[in-house]
Amino acid sequence: MFQRVVCLPSARHSTFLAGRAWGRPAAARHSARFCTSYPLAAQVAMYDKTGAVHKVTRVVEQTIAEPPASDQILVKMLAAPINPADFNMIEGVYSIKPSLPAVGGSEGVGEVLALGSNITDLQVGDWVIPAQPALGTWRSHLVCDRADMHKVANDIPAVSAATVAVNPCTAFRMLEDFVKLKEGDVVIQNGCNSGVGLAVVQLAKNRGIRTINILRDRPNYNEISERLQSLGADLVLSQSDVISRERKVMDMISALPAPVLGLNCVGGRSGTAIACLVADRAPLVTYGGMSRRPVSVPTGRLIFNDLQARGFWLSRWIDEHSAEERGEMIQALTDLMREGKLVSFTEERPFSEFPAALQRATEGFRDKKVVLTFD
Repeated sequence: MFQRVVCLPSARHSTFLAGRAWGRPAAARHSARFCTSYPLAAQVAMYDKTGAVHKVTRVVEQTIAEPPASDQILVKMLAAPINPADFNMIEGVYSIKPSLPAVGGSEGVGEVLALGSNITDLQVGDWVIPAQPALGTWRSHLVCDRADMHKVANDIPAVSAATVAVNPCTAFRMLEDFVKLKEGDVVIQNGCNSGVGLAVVQLAKNRGIRTINILRDRPNYNEISERLQSLGADLVLSQSDVISRERKVMDMISALPAPVLGLNCVGGRSGTAIACLVADRAPLVTYGGMSRRPVSVPTGRLIFNDLQARGFWLSRWIDEHSAEERGEMIQALTDLMREGKLVSFTEERPFSEFPAALQRATEGFRDKKVVLTFD
């Protein structure tokens, strides 16, 4: 078979020395990658129709026959998480509905292998993350427009870079956009062991903001509670105790100032409990519905306490704000990651074990996000 080989000047590879992933210098992982050969075989997790993820998603081989065009880049994926929204998108129940056939995955980090002739703001070896959802990150390689990717720091762990764009950004925006929080304020949230919830705890701690965290009852409750407290959580309370308004729990909550912001990703009775605990005129921000039950707000809280029922969707925020604003937010978050002030808890699974990784991502009471890694 005819093989086209494109070699780049070694000076373009100096950025490899700066990056680290999985505890190894990027130079060690990429020292032999000075040429890209075409055609290039890419492994891709795609679906032709919507439905149950395990039934409609399959891994196929696709061929990248030529180098990227003038305004395109060739990217090798390094890591890509499996998020609940990815499942919803494949099931056809998410607000974003990609054209079919489509590639799964909306988040991840990749390394630039080759550049089109018009691109001057990236180098081979730079790391990039999707600029918009639904790009399709569950694949080993992809060619895309330069505008489809946002450059990100390559001196943090790859799994951190792969997971910065959704959960930490959601937490960051909710702490910024609804209330002008000041040191000593209190935020209450459910779903505190989720990626967003863990980020809320850490970001709040960095700003001197206190958090009340409602944790679903589970076999490893004590372990997760200790983890949250180690990250800076002020109170970690059992969801069943909060819903039933156990006296001891209510006394612990009452010892703190009334929460000026409530964050809800569960819905149902858990969301109602938060609505009953926030301060007058406080926003209750719903950004998820893990219980698949509607948010029910007592009428009295709306009339007498002027509760503000709000919603947040990161994709809308991205659509309504500039790439520069998003870049500043991601830079702030990666700076915290580099300093060890924002950590993620992940379970890496090789892409070669894609079906098993999908299965693991659907299991209940997981305490880590499943992230696909690529050789």
